Amino acid sequence: MPTRPRRPRPSPSPLWLGGMLACALATPAQAQSALTVEELTQRLQAIEQRLGTTPTAASDSAGLGDLDQRLRVIERKLELQAEESTAKAASTPTVTLSASKGLAVKSPPPGDVEVKLKALAQADGRFFIDDDATPQNDTFLWRRAQLTLDGNWTPLLGFRLTSELAGDSVSLLDAWVDVKFDPRATLRIGKSKSPVGLERLQSSGATELIELGFPSELAPGRDLGVQLQGEFADAAVSYVFGVYNGAADGRDSPTTNPDNDFEIAARVFVEPWKNAGNALSGLGFGLAGSSGDKHGSGNNFLPRYRTPGQVTFFNYRSAVTADGEHTRWSPQAYYYRNAFGLLGEYISSRQELLLPASGAREALDHRAWQLTAGYVLTGEDASYRGVSRPNHPFTVGSAGWGAWELVARYGELDVDDDAFPRFADPATAASQATAWGLGVNWYLTGNFKLVANYTQTRFEGGAPDGGATAGADREDEKAFFTRAQFSF
Repeated sequence: MPTRPRRPRPSPSPLWLGGMLACALATPAQAQSALTVEELTQRLQAIEQRLGTTPTAASDSAGLGDLDQRLRVIERKLELQAEESTAKAASTPTVTLSASKGLAVKSPPPGDVEVKLKALAQADGRFFIDDDATPQNDTFLWRRAQLTLDGNWTPLLGFRLTSELAGDSVSLLDAWVDVKFDPRATLRIGKSKSPVGLERLQSSGATELIELGFPSELAPGRDLGVQLQGEFADAAVSYVFGVYNGAADGRDSPTTNPDNDFEIAARVFVEPWKNAGNALSGLGFGLAGSSGDKHGSGNNFLPRYRTPGQVTFFNYRSAVTADGEHTRWSPQAYYYRNAFGLLGEYISSRQELLLPASGAREALDHRAWQLTAGYVLTGEDASYRGVSRPNHPFTVGSAGWGAWELVARYGELDVDDDAFPRFADPATAASQATAWGLGVNWYLTGNFKLVANYTQTRFEGGAPDGGATAGADREDEKAFFTRAQFSF
C-alpha cells in the first residue's frame, strides 16, 4: 500500500514563539488573560538581570522577533552554565565520611585514586586477683591508639601506613605497598604482619578476647620484607610466600636486619565451600610456617613468653645466644556458622641455641595451642573479622540494645624440658602454662564496643625467689580485664 508523503513541518513563527514565551512567563493568575508585548518585555528584562544578560538599548521597543532572539540567548547561557557545572563535578574529588568506612577521599572519574583514614582506640583496665606471691600492678592504660592511612593509587598500587600512638613513643606498625599485577599475584613490599599466626593475622579490633592466645607468643609479629600473595578459585584458596629480616617469637622485627640472615615464611589457607552457601561455607583450614637462621642475643633474637595478663613467665638466661636454624610450623583452622564461631591453632617453634662460655649447644622445641569459641546471643553473624554491625544498635530510650557475644578460650604453652637448667633458670622460668578464659563482648554500635574478660593461668615451675623451694610452681594468675574500643 503506497504511503502518503509527509508534509513538511512549518517552522515556528515569531507569533507562536511569543505565545509560548507568554505561557512560560505567565503566573497562574496572568495566564487567564493575554499579555502585551510590553509586559513580556518587562518580565524578560527581569530574568535577564538575574542571569547577568544585559539587553540592548533598543529592547524597550522590541517586537516578537527581538524577544525570540533574547530568549535564545538565555537558553544558550543556561546550557553553558549546565555544561560548566557538569565539568566542575567531573573534576572534583569525592569526599565522604561514614561510620563504617571512616574518612575517604576519591579522585574524579574513573576514581582510580582513593585514600582512607581509619582509627582504632582501645582503653583497657587490668586487675589481678590473689597475687600475693607475685604482686602485679592494677592499672588503666591505652592498649592501642592507631591511625591508619590506606587506599589505592591507580589500580596497580595499594598502600597502608599505620602508626601506634599508645605508649611512651610513636611507632610505625604497618608500612607497605602492594603491586597488584593480578588477584592471583600481588607483590607486597615493606613492613606487615607475618603470615604464620592465625589469630595474629586478625585485626586488633576483631579478636574475640582482649589479649591473644599462647600460639601468638610463638608466632612472629610484624616483619620487614617482600611477599607474594594471591587468591584462586573465587577467593576460596589463598597463599602467601615471602622473604623477611626475621623476628623472634612473639615480637616484631627490628627496623634493620641485625644479623645479616633472612627468614622465609609461607601460608596456604583453603575455604573449600566458601561460595556454596551451605553449612560448611564458614569452614577454613591451612598450614603456615617459617624457616631461617638467627645469630645473636637479646630481644632481637630470643623470645620471652607472657601470660594473658602480659606478665613474662619464661625467658632465657642472659648468656644464651641464638646460633642456627629457627623453624616454625602451624596447622590452623576456623569455622563460622551464623552466630557461632570456633578458631583453633597449633604452633611449634624450634631454635638452635648456644652457651658461648661452655660451648653447650641445644635445639629447643617449644609448642603451644589454643581453642577459642564464641556465640552471638542476639543473632548477628560471627566471622573471622568479628561482629561487623549489630542488627539493632544501642539507642538511649529505645528498644535497641546492640549485639552481645559470649566467648571462651582454652590454651597451653609447653617449653622444651631441655631448656632447664642450662638455658633457663627453673627458679624464675616456668616450663608450662595452661590458661582458660571467659568473656563478654557488647557491640553497642558498629564503631563502639565494651569488653570484659576473666582469665586464669596455671604454671609448672617458675616460682620466684621468696622462700619457695627450687622447682616449685609459680602462683596462678587470676586476672580481670576490661576494654572500651572505638574504631572507624
